[in-house]
Amino acid sequence: MRVVIADYGGGNLRSVSSALVRAGCEPYVSTSDSDVREAPLAVIAGVGHLESAARGLARHRLDEAIIERAESQRPVLGICVGMQVLCADSEEGGSGLGLLDAPVRRLRSRRVPHMGWNALQVTRPSVLLDGLEDEDVYFAHSYAVDPAATDVTVAQVEHDGIVVAAVERGLLAGVQFHPERSGPAGARLLANAVRWSRSA
Repeated sequence: MRVVIADYGGGNLRSVSSALVRAGCEPYVSTSDSDVREAPLAVIAGVGHLESAARGLARHRLDEAIIERAESQRPVLGICVGMQVLCADSEEGGSGLGLLDAPVRRLRSRRVPHMGWNALQVTRPSVLLDGLEDEDVYFAHSYAVDPAATDVTVAQVEHDGIVVAAVERGLLAGVQFHPERSGPAGARLLANAVRWSRSA
């Protein structure tokens, strides 16, 4: 299946692309808004700052394409900062796409950034997370969706308190962890994403 990775000028696009190939996909990185609108699955893969990611998407009108996809219930998957950019505002500064009514806040834990492996606690049934209960996945972040502010949480982890690990609303989803760095569990997530997107 063809999967477009929205190129906002930053992020770990090569490693995400390689992971998607291993999951049986045909990924391509694009700055074309029409590519992002029309692909069977669009992925926003990111590291770094939400504001710079949002600016990069806007530079090529990819933000508009992603919003249109979400409004028409076409699959969108955000990874790490790509998940945060689906939200409205961030304590880090800047605004995301406002597709999820949840703020992004700095982690309140003693250890920031949160880097390393944590076991997923799946909180609601999700095709995207099928077979991933208690599986270890890899995190590298200092900000996350506020767990008290969203009803779309489908997975969480414990890191000096609850950290939202995955959100889902219809065919709009995001994971705070890095599937491309999460070994077999990450590969399972990406394979599930293909199956999930085919339900569109």
